[in-house]
Amino acid sequence: MTKTSRRSFLRGMGGSTLALPWMESFGKDSGMVEPARRIAWFYVPIGVVRRGFFPGEAEAGIPKFTGSRKHMAEGVEQVPLGVRPLELTPTMKPLEKMREKVTLITGMDRTFQPGTDVHAQCASCFLTSASAFTVTQSAYPLARSLDHVVADVTGENTPFRTLEFSCNSHKDNKESMYFDNISWYGTGHVAPSLRDPRKAYRRLFGTKEISAYRNITDLVLDDARSLKRRLGYSDQQKFKEYFDSIRTIEEQTEKLEKMRSQLAKARIDEPPEARLPRGEYIRLMGDLMVVALQTGLTNVATFMVGPERWDTPYLFESLFEKPRSHHGMSHNQGKYIDDLLKVDHFHMEQFAYLLDKMDKIREANGTSLLDNTIFTYGSGLGDGSTHQYGALPIIVAGSGGGRLATGKHINLSPNSGPVPKKDGKYLKLEGGIPLANLWLTQAQAMGLKTERFADSTGNISQLIA
Repeated sequence: MTKTSRRSFLRGMGGSTLALPWMESFGKDSGMVEPARRIAWFYVPIGVVRRGFFPGEAEAGIPKFTGSRKHMAEGVEQVPLGVRPLELTPTMKPLEKMREKVTLITGMDRTFQPGTDVHAQCASCFLTSASAFTVTQSAYPLARSLDHVVADVTGENTPFRTLEFSCNSHKDNKESMYFDNISWYGTGHVAPSLRDPRKAYRRLFGTKEISAYRNITDLVLDDARSLKRRLGYSDQQKFKEYFDSIRTIEEQTEKLEKMRSQLAKARIDEPPEARLPRGEYIRLMGDLMVVALQTGLTNVATFMVGPERWDTPYLFESLFEKPRSHHGMSHNQGKYIDDLLKVDHFHMEQFAYLLDKMDKIREANGTSLLDNTIFTYGSGLGDGSTHQYGALPIIVAGSGGGRLATGKHINLSPNSGPVPKKDGKYLKLEGGIPLANLWLTQAQAMGLKTERFADSTGNISQLIA
């Protein structure tokens, strides 16, 4: 290579390519002033168990399934409005190491359009938040999602304008695409997700099939040795860590593929995907997303942990001996409260794993990949048992290059949940702040010159650094 930069590629036999992370030895050639800003979303389906997640709700009554979208608020302590110290509740405990780099935001509500399925709107409308009945081509208030709106401005110089990752590989899907996607080019036009680790790996790194397949790090090894001699000591260590990370992704991908093929031959009631180790699958897809952000393959990514309402079970390998249906358990919190709390904690562990991984990756100015990313954990339901679509669980990690405040709890609403009220054609939420206000704030932090997104009423000033 005659010129190196953060987006340089090593090329090997068979047309394979491997993107490189930023290294200080490249700095003068690349002309980089500051690291790129990135943005990503970590979507968790079916809400959370509120008493484990939200401050002040530890003693709240266990709700029964009602399907009414009303919040069962008995025993809830009213949390003061405004900015307060961050309290890590039991579900959020995995974030202890990262507590100074995350912010909990409570009191936000998403758009809901009556007359259509609650679960479908949870996922499909999470990043769109169009006002109810303003989209005439769809039964849902679904428009171009925020990731693509941001990518219109930030994705011009990246190989992929956006990347969509999903941890649902099931083939027995009974629901429509609206339950299983959060990223949309526009109304009715879904942005397909990468779901198979091997296919995702090949797409990101450009590996072509050759008669005698060799893994990608072998194919570019000669170029790598040549480049390594031009690096300083710290960059040589970073180079080794990066290649070890890619090698680990390869090995984990092979392991899961072999496991899937073996399970396909077994006589079990569930599909083979149900018995794949859930945590390994999520972390592997997450590793692929982190590498893509690290190397500048993209600056915008969505990550869907699982689909809404699927009854197909998952093997939460560290929790249960057999696959379990998250959706099925959510409708009977009284019976499965302890198991559901374990699932919520499990999902937070995967989020914390990715935060830690991103925070260890150094960038041009000494900050970390996490510091230069806005990475949001969230769900389209505040509680899976009551189907409430207000008081959502939202955590924002990273500061987008110092543009957002971290290490706080921002409570935007005095209400513990939404109060349905008739207002013309649809139900309007009293007290809650539109989720689109957060999306507007994030869009502005990413450099968009806009004063509104979807049904937003303004930005969240408390979140701006």
